[in-house]
Amino acid sequence: MERIDEHPILGVPKKGELVTFTFDGKEMQGYEGEPIAMALKAMGILKHRETAKLHKPRGIFCAIGRCTDCVMVVDGVPNTRTCVTPLRKGMMVQTQYGSSAEKTW
Repeated sequence: MERIDEHPILGVPKKGELVTFTFDGKEMQGYEGEPIAMALKAMGILKHRETAKLHKPRGIFCAIGRCTDCVMVVDGVPNTRTCVTPLRKGMMVQTQYGSSAEKTW
């Protein structure tokens, strides 16, 4: 596993307890409070979404919430910036296809 130890904007994340969440229907684990993108990266997940027209994969780019490369559908809400959204126990995270939740995993 490869975990980001220090975020360029958020600093050193305060790790809460180890929690379970789902990613595209699969159980994953991460630390409560760390950015969702960090938990996914630690589990080897780098693709967060696909572009609408060309279906190109996107993932962490700026890691500070400015771009939209890391957006995913989180608990049914599309376009959630996972690089700055804290992980919570039981979250349902899905790869985003296009610009909304029109199609999920």
